[in-house]
Amino acid sequence: MAGKKEKAVMVTTEFRGVFFGYMTEMPKDGSITLTKAQNCVYWSSDVKGFMGLAATGPTKDCKVGPSVPSITLNKVTAVVEVSAEAAEKWMKAPWNK
Repeated sequence: MAGKKEKAVMVTTEFRGVFFGYMTEMPKDGSITLTKAQNCVYWSSDVKGFMGLAATGPTKDCKVGPSVPSITLNKVTAVVEVSAEAAEKWMKAPWNK
């Protein structure tokens, strides 16, 4: 990954998974590898839908799991660019703190 710029993204899958992490290239054949990856198990209504997770980030009432070094996701349905504000909140991993 040397020389490639990481981009903060949120990825959804056919299996209804919602993941945050950093990618260096767009998915190929429906698969993507994210680094510093987390998943959102539950988001509260104040987030205003899953797109709110990318726009403003998870809130204290959301359930976001801990980060793992990397994950490869299959059957990707969406790759959404995450704002800098939202990425900062994702990295705090709020699990009903």
